[in-house]
Amino acid sequence: MTRLSDPPSPILERFGKGWDPDTLSALAASVPIDLGAPVERVLEQLGPALGRPEARTVLVGYGASYDTAPQDVALFGALPGWSVHVPGHPDEVGRLLRKAAAGDGGTYLRLPEQGNAEPHGASGSFEVIRLGAGGVVLAVGPTLDTVVRATDRLDLTILYASTIRPFDAVGLRTAVLAADRADVVLVEPHLAGTSAHCVAETLVNVPHRLRALGLPWDDSEPCAHGLDEAGIAATVRAFLR
Repeated sequence: MTRLSDPPSPILERFGKGWDPDTLSALAASVPIDLGAPVERVLEQLGPALGRPEARTVLVGYGASYDTAPQDVALFGALPGWSVHVPGHPDEVGRLLRKAAAGDGGTYLRLPEQGNAEPHGASGSFEVIRLGAGGVVLAVGPTLDTVVRATDRLDLTILYASTIRPFDAVGLRTAVLAADRADVVLVEPHLAGTSAHCVAETLVNVPHRLRALGLPWDDSEPCAHGLDEAGIAATVRAFLR
């Protein structure tokens, strides 16, 4: 696995404050992917890792914004055997880095440019943030706080995911079956529908409806595609009528 003697300063400045030596060592043993670079450069960075799927490889994507690289998570999510993490808080990043460094196979960790106020998802499974009967909203990574505010007065179960591959099918199915309505809203901070097929496979024997929110292929600001608080609130209310 490629090693770095000097991890990119944006990663350390944004996430590395207070990290212990084990976490810093895990970062130094990872391969950084600058998601703010032109797509040709991103593919160049990915090439060596994707060419060795049997090797233990930890890729750390950083520098993503709403106008760059929305397809990265979909790419790694489609690779057999890869783990994909989309943490929503700096404290989650260190834990996931250590876990990836101790594991086998490929891991992709997408660092958030904007995050939630508090860390969640310590178990690796979907975490129940709130229980409700009117449906289920699955918030991925840094979308959680916005989702919670947008659905504040709605009777919905809110699930949080910082790990989306492997997909916690048990956690989602349990939440959906416990609700009165099998309606699911999926909110992802990357390409829209990245995990939609996982939801469909999980609920293949459960009649359900799904609304997937995220970014389009051509990229743009979150408010332009309903990922801000007002947009999520409007979409959820319209979907659940």
